[in-house]
Amino acid sequence: MNTTSVISPPLTVHRSEPEFITPAKPTPHEFKALSDLDDQDTLRIYIPVILLYPYNPAMEGVDPAKVIKEAVAKALVFYYPFAGRLREVGPSRKLIVECTGEGVLFIEAHADVTLQQSGNSLEPPFPDLEELLFYGSHFDDVLDSPLLLIQVTRLKCGGFVVAIGHNHTMADGSGLGQFLSAVGEIARGKQVPSILPVWERHLLCAATPPNLTGFHPEYENYLDVDNVELDDNDGDDIEGDVNGSFFFGPKELSTIRKLIPPNFQKCSTFEILTACIWKCRTISISPKPNQIMRMSCIVNARNRFNPPLIPQGYYGNSFLFSTVISKAEQVIRNPVEYALDLIRKAKEGVSRDYIQSAMDTIVSKERPWVQIDGTYMMSDNTRSGFREVDFGWGNAIYGGPPRAIPAMTSYYLSYENKKGENGIILLISLPAKAMERFEKELNNLLNVMPTNTIKCSL
Repeated sequence: MNTTSVISPPLTVHRSEPEFITPAKPTPHEFKALSDLDDQDTLRIYIPVILLYPYNPAMEGVDPAKVIKEAVAKALVFYYPFAGRLREVGPSRKLIVECTGEGVLFIEAHADVTLQQSGNSLEPPFPDLEELLFYGSHFDDVLDSPLLLIQVTRLKCGGFVVAIGHNHTMADGSGLGQFLSAVGEIARGKQVPSILPVWERHLLCAATPPNLTGFHPEYENYLDVDNVELDDNDGDDIEGDVNGSFFFGPKELSTIRKLIPPNFQKCSTFEILTACIWKCRTISISPKPNQIMRMSCIVNARNRFNPPLIPQGYYGNSFLFSTVISKAEQVIRNPVEYALDLIRKAKEGVSRDYIQSAMDTIVSKERPWVQIDGTYMMSDNTRSGFREVDFGWGNAIYGGPPRAIPAMTSYYLSYENKKGENGIILLISLPAKAMERFEKELNNLLNVMPTNTIKCSL
């Protein structure tokens, strides 16, 4: 893939003072326990999401910040736990939400640029994220902090950016998308959201006592003196990571599928693309041959089973890590279908029993972080619904995480490029030299020179 670098001046945003949006009507003051999937240490972080809207002449003179602020207050009547604060209970550090009604943090802002003038500042991987989403001291700890931050930044052209920082213990991407869709419906005049929120977090909790029946390598420590991920002479470890975005349109996705033998053609696009990305990434980071590599695909339990495991309207975390392991040399030297077969079988193994075992493992290991040595995660946000969130200005032209999580987690998002082609954009973060090698290996794998671009910010 060709590499391009669009140099644009830093985005400067002028913010108003933060304020709290509280529910528009009185809500219950009660305590609600999170699920055991929700409150593992890995999710005790804030995750950003960006929604980008162009100018709509039909909304001339209407202030998006005022519309969204009022709609959030009304939506919090239904989603009132978001207006509360997290508490930690007992030696097991169980998280509960105290529904205090204190509200979510809201910031109005404006930037004296148009979408056309912004260069790559308002394109993934969003190098000026800190201007679009300002946490400040309100979010130093997940406990007793606002559970949502919303910043609406008006642009000179009449477009605007909605940036959300959400506490991951409260919702996954689909759950946050459901809440934002409710805000959009209310902003457009509905009194009640089409999908009512469901709490029911007890449905995704460990058994008593926990029963460890499955193998969950994402929580296992394989690191030893011989398993150092990067080559000692590489130097990447002192460079810092860069963020990149790669667009895969219909042509590129068709080319990638043609790399796969006929007996693997039933595999999904996600599985095939992920196998290719894992192989190229593994080569790019120059691991030791015996380094244990982990590929974790995030699998959503929503709509996976019949009857459903969780009801419609559930907005908590409902994803599992479907993790495979392999020595680095096997991923590198074998054809793509080696990695593809591992990924396919692991995803097929996500059964009801596997999910229960994962929750039992989390509790028995005292709510751990996933292991990071040799780990790479892929999260598919193409169906999160972020692009379809409509506050009255139509669908977003971009909706999803603004960038990858450094050195560990990548995202797929549905995306329309500047040529009007719909496809998948990959957000990935790697050390600078590794990013160069990754791009080269991806091109070698495709054996073509498509018009895809990668945009990097240091």
